[in-house]
Amino acid sequence: MDKDAVLTYILEPGDMPTLLRGELPVSVISSNRYISQSTPAAQLTDRHVEDKPPSLDHTISTALSGGARAVILMGREGSGKTTALEKLVVDWAKGELLQNFSHVSYFRLTEVNSLEGELSLETLMQHHHSHIPPESMHLVLQKPEGVLFVFDDLDQYKPSLDASVHNLCTDPGQAASVSCLLSSLLHGSLLKGAAFVVATRPTGRLKFLDGTWVEVLGFVKPQREAYFHVYFSDQATANKALIHMERTLGFYDFCSSPRFCWTVCSIYKTLMDAGAELPETLSQLYVDILVHLVQALSLNEASSRELVLALGRMASHRSLDQHPSCTREKLDSFGLQPFFSSVGAFLQVDGELDSDACVFSFASQLTQEFIMAVSFFLDKSASEGVGKMLEEHKGHAKFLELFLSGLSEPTQRRPLETLLGEFNSGRITDFKCGFKSSSEETLKGWSKDEHHRCFHLLHQAQNKSLVKEIITPSARTGISYGDLSLRDCVALNYVVSCLGEMELLNLYRTRDLTEEKAEFLAPAMSLSHKILLSNSSLSPGAVPHLASALSSGLTAELDLSHSHLGDERLKALCAGLRDCKLHTLKLGSCRLTEASCEDLVSALTSGSSQLCVLDIMFNKIGDQGFVKLCRALQSPQCKLQELQLQGCDLTAASMEVLSAALCRGKSELRRVNLTLNRIGDIGVEALCKGLQHALCKLQSLTLKRCELTQPVFKELGSLLRRGTSRLKSLTVGLNKVGDQGVKHLWEAVAHPSCLLEELDVEMTNLTDACVEDLCAAVRASKTLKNLELRNNSLTDTSVPALIQVMEDSSNMLEMNLKYNDISEEVFDMLSECDKMRF
Repeated sequence: MDKDAVLTYILEPGDMPTLLRGELPVSVISSNRYISQSTPAAQLTDRHVEDKPPSLDHTISTALSGGARAVILMGREGSGKTTALEKLVVDWAKGELLQNFSHVSYFRLTEVNSLEGELSLETLMQHHHSHIPPESMHLVLQKPEGVLFVFDDLDQYKPSLDASVHNLCTDPGQAASVSCLLSSLLHGSLLKGAAFVVATRPTGRLKFLDGTWVEVLGFVKPQREAYFHVYFSDQATANKALIHMERTLGFYDFCSSPRFCWTVCSIYKTLMDAGAELPETLSQLYVDILVHLVQALSLNEASSRELVLALGRMASHRSLDQHPSCTREKLDSFGLQPFFSSVGAFLQVDGELDSDACVFSFASQLTQEFIMAVSFFLDKSASEGVGKMLEEHKGHAKFLELFLSGLSEPTQRRPLETLLGEFNSGRITDFKCGFKSSSEETLKGWSKDEHHRCFHLLHQAQNKSLVKEIITPSARTGISYGDLSLRDCVALNYVVSCLGEMELLNLYRTRDLTEEKAEFLAPAMSLSHKILLSNSSLSPGAVPHLASALSSGLTAELDLSHSHLGDERLKALCAGLRDCKLHTLKLGSCRLTEASCEDLVSALTSGSSQLCVLDIMFNKIGDQGFVKLCRALQSPQCKLQELQLQGCDLTAASMEVLSAALCRGKSELRRVNLTLNRIGDIGVEALCKGLQHALCKLQSLTLKRCELTQPVFKELGSLLRRGTSRLKSLTVGLNKVGDQGVKHLWEAVAHPSCLLEELDVEMTNLTDACVEDLCAAVRASKTLKNLELRNNSLTDTSVPALIQVMEDSSNMLEMNLKYNDISEEVFDMLSECDKMRF
């Protein structure tokens, strides 16, 4: 086969490129500006990932070279499928790829739509590839295993390709309908052994295709960067344009479309050449695009207005009809007949303009919906309200309401009003009133998605005073906004920035906080007094942005519990802890080890750290890690007052070090929780030495389930009676020492030197035998306020005495008797005393 002829056919110049339809594939390929698109494996979560996954070209080539007989490329409009297919054919014709095929036949199925009647496969191929001699075509069809068919726009082919509606043919010389020929080829009955590469938008019509399905993602960030630097010859201009696009548009899915990137680069270049400002929102971008297109036609105001209204009628009809294209006759019915020669600037034209088979469609859903929004506000009739219009297009028009929000602001619509005349003020007022009332109602509710919708509309409006007007103190902005999309991050950040500060930024269960998301959210995080990121997953690249937000912001509390942070991410976070306003840091169950303690010590002793509460429960730091933390407690720079250490694999050895730190008088520690550590009697005895020291400031010690025995309770009782300890709260529950063990604590509580205000002896195996000592202690104490007695073996017999002592005590506030052996028969008696919990 003559590859030069194929090359000439593919690279033959076609129509001129337009702003909305994108650069022609032949132009991209001929000028060596082709950039291979991404497949799912190429999506990078973080920018620091350096591995280069296989490109789309490589994926196709590898599949076909490996024996696959069908490769199906599936991607949204403008994702670069056509360009990729044409590049594949060009590379084959140049001898660079797929040389195991002797013939490659390329079909644009939008062009095949108009073929009627019956013809053979040989005739179809000859008709479509007139540059190939008939004798060559005959030889090609005799060796099907050497043939590769490339079908573009398969989803745009109107007739059914289902095998059940056709009598599939097997002979290349047999005449049949074009749809039957295509169905026979794709189902393998005709030219069996031939290979296929098919491009389609997502559709359910092609599920019968069996082969390698490849999702075409278009340009992810690395490809966008390369594209901008190819488009703009000046690298400084390329960087400026790229940075602006990523900041204002890069969070939209359609930014991965090469066609959209072409449109953005084209309009940016026009604006920058004119010294104009670049658009800040999607609405502003499309205002600039529409202004550019209308100005190029040199029409008067009335004609320009009528053109846009006619396009709006088409857009609305296409949206409701859910059919992407229309005929010339239908086009005329919308009022576009006077502008027929100009529609190519706004619409995709498939076929020859003077042909009855020519069809017209909008180049993208975005363009269609923006035209709908503009024409709605241009329309002077009062027949349709905005609520009815939005309801009609609900589910069909994803961005319509966003465009209406942007165009409702005078500064955004002014360039269009200059060209097209004033918008309908009644409809604008109707939209704004409806938006305000619905948003106020939405923000009182609990729907995360509805909150996000409101934030997106506010972001598109770009009106700071409107944000403050709608988001009042009654708004429930503290609900969880976890699992945000990139778009959600941008909108939420805009709203918080307009408000100036936020009490709680609730990102609970954000399972994929990537570097890009964290970068967009960083300003909002810096303006939040409390950040909730528990049960979340932060990528390595996200943590430095969080650290930066902490170091420059208002945040006083950060909760990262159950976030599986790990040692390396904590190291990056600690960089922001050395100079911030953070008061409370919760790192429970974050998979930290001894290694993290060194970084925490560095942050705590930096001199500028304000950290007072540190929760590292259920991290396996062990004795060696805790020894490091105790170095911080001995530093005058450390302001730590509360330390949560439940389940940290500590033993008695840690208590020796803690006791020594408390005795030195430099520690500000007031509360420590040692629950679920195997410190035992020896550990508590060591700790008591520190607690009785005059320089020790500790006021609360939680020792639940620490494997304590009766002798250590005696030691604790002795400590409390000496009068040297400042302890006001003691928790020793889940240590089964029984009445005899707890008796030492009752004696201590009764002593005038004991300062205890709270005592927790839950599940210590207490019985009715302890009640006499308990009541005597409560009567004698001048400080005790709360007594926790849950999960013991007290019975109805003890209830009258306990009620009496609570009523007699002036300082006691609450006694909790839940889950004891108390029957319903005494519930009435207990309910009469409001200090009892049962």
